Amino acid sequence: MRSLINAVREHDEAARFLVWPGDFDLDRGDDHVEEVHLASGAPLEAFAGDGAGGTFFFCGEGGEGGEERPVLYADSEGGAALIAIGLPELLRLLLVAPWWRGCRTFTAEESRELAAEYLEDLPNLPADRDRAAAALGLELPTEADALARLHEVAVGPGKDYVLLSAPENEPYDPLIES
Repeated sequence: MRSLINAVREHDEAARFLVWPGDFDLDRGDDHVEEVHLASGAPLEAFAGDGAGGTFFFCGEGGEGGEERPVLYADSEGGAALIAIGLPELLRLLLVAPWWRGCRTFTAEESRELAAEYLEDLPNLPADRDRAAAALGLELPTEADALARLHEVAVGPGKDYVLLSAPENEPYDPLIES
């Protein structure tokens, strides 16, 4: 099975889309703002970051490549949430709804408003997204399905993935509420 991380690195157009508007950069993965760990003691592996100092982590033990592991996102302000079960699910979310961080109610209306803001600045977003998805071999869900899945993961299995700051052992605030 082909590694998606390698596929992103091999396809410049897909990598550029994921960096912006996806705000996901594989070259920013090893520098979170502070030392952190999971309350469960499970392994945590930083593998990507965003432009504002947030970090994407794989959680738990993984097989070869480990891309099937749950993905936790931690921002630089002390918020965190489990946002996907595996890298394919994360990349589908970032391709379909790069504005996911702005979602608070996870309604279709909210998503339409956020999408309109992105499309105003990036009118070629749908075509660019489709080319990136094809390059990575990903079938895309609808925007509503991707955001519903994000919410489901964050408030369901996400309850078991509590991120703690290492020095104080204080939990990060949940980015997504039930």
